[in-house]
Amino acid sequence: MRAFFVFTKKELVEQLRTYKSLILLSVFFLFGMMSPLLAKLLPEILSGMELQGMKIEIPEPTVLDAYGQFFKNLTQMGLLATLLVFGGILSNEMSKGTLINILAKGLPRYTVLLSKFTAAVLLWSASYGLAAGVNYGYTEYLFENTAVHNLGFSLFCLWLFGCFIIAVILLSSTILSGNFGGLILSAGAIVVMLILNIFPGLEKYNPITLASKNVALLLGTATSADLTWNVVITCLLTLGSLLLSAILFHRKRI
Repeated sequence: MRAFFVFTKKELVEQLRTYKSLILLSVFFLFGMMSPLLAKLLPEILSGMELQGMKIEIPEPTVLDAYGQFFKNLTQMGLLATLLVFGGILSNEMSKGTLINILAKGLPRYTVLLSKFTAAVLLWSASYGLAAGVNYGYTEYLFENTAVHNLGFSLFCLWLFGCFIIAVILLSSTILSGNFGGLILSAGAIVVMLILNIFPGLEKYNPITLASKNVALLLGTATSADLTWNVVITCLLTLGSLLLSAILFHRKRI
């Protein structure tokens, strides 16, 4: 257990030194700030424009527009930033050989994986929490009647999907070698999930539904009960990815 805490601390310090924490926190802060501002100001900007003599009329923005913009930003650019920041957390060290000395001194390989996962989840959680907090504060300030359905559960669903993606990155890094192996395979896994989500029968079992039903939850057209299986399966797949990563990493030559 002591080795786990020491290596996790090492990972957190490395995140600071390589500016990963600064990059992700800054990007998510901007998303949290920009989402309600864009939802509030965009209708005013567009309403003053004329296209070929036609004036654009846009309804008064609501709190749902602010949260809709927030989830849109995070499920697209936010997850892309997460992939880019964490895409090389294991494959980079494997390609450079920096893990050889540590593992030769007796550090279990599963401890390395678990520490990297923990450190990545902590940074993801801090960045996501910062974005959600900033977005909530600006939304409360800019909009009236800010009550929405299932806000907490909707935020939880996207957070859980982000943790799942980190586990997939680690699994991908143990399967494919090279600096970009984990990133490429993880991106491919997301594309496959997007394709599978086209089929209605698979939607309730697909982890990516947690990142696509956020606005539906806020509108009340979807409930927490509708996503129960998605949550359970995503948790199981996250644990399964970590377990399979440990097995493959244990057999992998470094």
